[in-house]
Amino acid sequence: MSTGWIVVLGLFVGVYLFKAAGPLLLGGRRLPPPIQRASNLLPAALLGAIVATSTLADGSTLRLDARLVGVAAAAIALWRKQSFIVVVIAAAAATALTRAIG
Repeated sequence: MSTGWIVVLGLFVGVYLFKAAGPLLLGGRRLPPPIQRASNLLPAALLGAIVATSTLADGSTLRLDARLVGVAAAAIALWRKQSFIVVVIAAAAATALTRAIG
């Protein structure tokens, strides 16, 4: 078995155990309200961090390029409450146009 597959299997087991830990440790009890509110915000914060990192980072350097324009176009489309397909098309078009111009 290659090192890559060992890492994938290790991550699979770790994620499975991490996800199972909550129900196993808490049982049928509810979380306190402040913790519940914070845990409801975590997915959005993590997604935002992933988008920012993949858009702005290139290894250990900051890179401002066409991807940033695409994310900005998507953010504007989301702010204007557009549908998902419009958001994706706006981001792709803005990125492509920026790359074509630059």
